[in-house]
Amino acid sequence: MKTRSFKQYFITGLLVWLPMGITVWVLTWLVGLLDSIFLAVLYAADSLIPGMHKVAEGLRGVPGLGVMLVAIVIFSTGVFVANIFGQWMLRQWDSLMNRIPVVRTIYTSVKQVADTLFSGSGHAFSKALLVQYPRQGSWTIAFLTGSPGGEVAKHLDQPMVSIYVPTTPNPTSGFFLMMPKADVIELDMSVDDALKYIISMGVVVPGGPDALPLAEPTATQHTS
Repeated sequence: MKTRSFKQYFITGLLVWLPMGITVWVLTWLVGLLDSIFLAVLYAADSLIPGMHKVAEGLRGVPGLGVMLVAIVIFSTGVFVANIFGQWMLRQWDSLMNRIPVVRTIYTSVKQVADTLFSGSGHAFSKALLVQYPRQGSWTIAFLTGSPGGEVAKHLDQPMVSIYVPTTPNPTSGFFLMMPKADVIELDMSVDDALKYIISMGVVVPGGPDALPLAEPTATQHTS
């Protein structure tokens, strides 16, 4: 009995500290990454402006400075691109990137994905879906990414949708599928709740404890 209680207390404490520890680890890694990018830029600028490495050494000990400066740069870029001159500069930059053979493929692909995901008018990951995959009778959660177009759409004889089926517990990898619209069930569930459901492998049920299925009464409960 004592051993069982010790194990339960240990697991309870682990469930409290594990999410917190992983969160702190991820944030620490992100801050360190942004700080490293900022310092790398300063060191690279040393070839143009001698003495910048001294500035980099002095700023190395300031925690989180890279995060703040990167955020300021991103925000300032958004403000700059919002005007006519900034949009013209952006078009010139895109034109330059599209002329470089290897860079063109990577840059164009990433830009199209980013424009689709972060554009307010886009439909990527706007809905959580329930689909049968990888075979009939097996169900999983997917996300709507749009509709087939171009050359692909010409060969499809019925309304289709493009979906992304993530893997678990890592939803950043998955499968792109085109399925008949009639075979897709739209869920009354937010994308965030669907991601939690996938990452937790079905443990974290959207809707909280009230959404859990009721346990079937046992034979003892029937007799009592």
